[in-house]
Amino acid sequence: MKKVSLALVAILTIFTACKENPKSQFNRKVADYAVVTLETPSLEGISDNGKEVLNLYRFAAQEIDALYWEQYFGNRDSLLSAIKDPVQQLFAQINYGPWDRTDGKSFVEGYADRLPGAGFYPSDMTVQEFENFEDPAKASPYTLITRGEDGSLKAVWYHDAYKEHLEKIANYLRAAADITIKPSVKKYLLSKADALLSDNYYQSGIDWLDMTDSKMDLVIGPNETADDQLLGIKRSYEAFVLLKNESKTEELMQYVDRLEEFQQYIPCDAAYKNFQPGTGSNIFSCNALYYAGKANAGVKVIALNLPFDTDVQRDKGTRTILLENVIHAKFNSVVWPTGTLLLDSESSEKLSSDAFFWNIVFREVAHGLGVKETVNGKGSVEEALGSSALLFEEMKGNVVGTLLVCKLQNHYDIHNLFTKEGALATFFASLVRSERFGEASALGRANTSVYNYLHEAGAFVRKDDGKYTLDYAKMESALADLSALILKTQALGDAAFAADFEAKYSKRQAEYEADLLNLGLEGIPMDIRFEIK
Repeated sequence: MKKVSLALVAILTIFTACKENPKSQFNRKVADYAVVTLETPSLEGISDNGKEVLNLYRFAAQEIDALYWEQYFGNRDSLLSAIKDPVQQLFAQINYGPWDRTDGKSFVEGYADRLPGAGFYPSDMTVQEFENFEDPAKASPYTLITRGEDGSLKAVWYHDAYKEHLEKIANYLRAAADITIKPSVKKYLLSKADALLSDNYYQSGIDWLDMTDSKMDLVIGPNETADDQLLGIKRSYEAFVLLKNESKTEELMQYVDRLEEFQQYIPCDAAYKNFQPGTGSNIFSCNALYYAGKANAGVKVIALNLPFDTDVQRDKGTRTILLENVIHAKFNSVVWPTGTLLLDSESSEKLSSDAFFWNIVFREVAHGLGVKETVNGKGSVEEALGSSALLFEEMKGNVVGTLLVCKLQNHYDIHNLFTKEGALATFFASLVRSERFGEASALGRANTSVYNYLHEAGAFVRKDDGKYTLDYAKMESALADLSALILKTQALGDAAFAADFEAKYSKRQAEYEADLLNLGLEGIPMDIRFEIK
């Protein structure tokens, strides 16, 4: 087992607020998120202009944070000021509202449980009513559905609903464009400012992928659909301020030209993997400086594959970003402790930070593979699968990505010291810890579904002492079978099968509840939260 030693990341498992209020019933919930202090990496080589641009990126991200509170919940200050227990208040800040993101339950008196449609739709709107609503703007990822004065449904564009916030953000981006010395950065910032004020993101997606010569990166806008658990359409605002690791990025870029090859590795009918990503794809390794909005709510993402716009993916490609310092922090504080507690000695010795990193690399690569449009005229995969679309996409990333790592390591094609079995053991440890994200999130349901599918295939046995023994051959075979099933479902837009699969596999079993108990007794956190220095 190889565990990363991080000079720049300090892991604290107890919050100051918990010490100040040791009797709070929320101590355990808050402690499930280990504090990770991300110190600012060296800015050597960045000009004074660049540092000022970085400051403006941070200001824009802070405004995104305020916007997301409004989008997801409403008035942040009114909620926090009404909570007297400082630990409970901190838990509300972690969740960006009064609902626990692991189960959607309210933990603040006076608030009902979270609605599947969050704040994107009227609370009393039915799916049938939405389907009968004839405005074509309803299906845009960038509209809110509200009720007019007469009670009928009405689509409101994001740029109108959040105009004040978005104008501030656009001004920050334009100010950064005025002082940057890099033409590619200037072009991207100006087109992104225009996109935020128009909800037309195509050109900014192209310009972002063309921005390859900057050591700094800003990911900003409405990206993820995870909050919309009613229809899986509407996107939430988030931002990442990033600093590129240029040497690691150079190492990763060698895999960009092999996307077509990786596509062919997927074990499914050729018709189900016919998407040809554009030739402008790239892979960056970055250190995260700041998360905001959806990105900072609850469980923290450790990698990105953007943009989601399928037209941009077709015409230009995607950018995969590995959030290197956050990946290492999660391995050290969550994945490794989980694996050493729950895996038998033979498997726990195979746990590897390198394997975790490369599993994440190819998880994100896998998101750009398969299909984006159904092959039988049902429209996009997202449209055809509806509320199950995100679950199947999350499964695809994890399952196909790990399978690709196994295939590459069969030929020692990834030049790091870990084996195929190390990749599988590390994947399984991460899978088990990710089930803790709960059934209220598509990511939690996706990981639970994979766990249950592998269990059914005999890929592991949980012994009486709570330790898992892994059958690597069966696990690799089951991952191949599940990959084929996922891609077929996406390509055919088979919503009925997707719903049946989710109903069968996405519920946590009693066996896993015992794991939860063991992890809780050992004080192993579920995820991390940030303190930025």
